[in-house]
Amino acid sequence: MAVGGCFCGKIRIEFNGQPLKSASTAQAGNPIYVINSTELKVSGNPKEVAKTADSGNKMRNYFCPDCGTPLFGRKIHSNGDFDEITIVRAGIFDDIQMLNEQKPEAELYTDRRLQWVNPVEGAEQFGGMLALS
Repeated sequence: MAVGGCFCGKIRIEFNGQPLKSASTAQAGNPIYVINSTELKVSGNPKEVAKTADSGNKMRNYFCPDCGTPLFGRKIHSNGDFDEITIVRAGIFDDIQMLNEQKPEAELYTDRRLQWVNPVEGAEQFGGMLALS
């Protein structure tokens, strides 16, 4: 089990499973895990912000309302139901060993790569976001 949370500790996250995919953004190297939503437990009351992703999908991003730490995002289907996949920011987890073991398998937004960010060796390259469902 992986545990973590926001900077101030008011939101805690538990993840009981293995990531379906680990990825990093080429813009600044922000690692994410693609996980099954059923394996995620959230305690506290994160605030949500609705947005439209580059793909046109409707999303909700969640963050701590007190310290502002970004936590995770979920796709919303046209009927209002959440997708079975959640995108979790890997940096919220406390276990450095788990983070080291989950090297990114993919890099996202490579067409926006900052000049000083090197590609992750062996990671599949995507110009945008992964197609998740």
